[in-house]
Amino acid sequence: MKIAISTSGTTLDAPIDPRFGRAVRFLVYDLEQNNFTLVDNEQNLNATQGAGIQAAKTVVDCGAQAIISGHCGPKAFQVLSAAGIAIYHSDGSTVAEALEQYNNGQLQAATDANVEGHWV
Repeated sequence: MKIAISTSGTTLDAPIDPRFGRAVRFLVYDLEQNNFTLVDNEQNLNATQGAGIQAAKTVVDCGAQAIISGHCGPKAFQVLSAAGIAIYHSDGSTVAEALEQYNNGQLQAATDANVEGHWV
């Protein structure tokens, strides 16, 4: 299983980026292989609209079955849900902490967006 985590860094010790749609990148962690790849999301940093939808499509295209982020807006939530991708919100400060929360069953799948559209 692959989990995409919004981040501004490039390592497991990097901070979680609380913004899903405008995150700098996604660290896509493969739980079975215990490794990760980085997927760039910089094209959405200054997008006037549609950042969440484009970020969601990026996550779908990279083969993730779940995401962990601080916040996810309604349009991104809809795209991810339609693709069967589980959405988790974490208050962990690093990617590693968020993965630990997930592995320990401390994260619940979200049932709705936790911010309004155009949240920055």
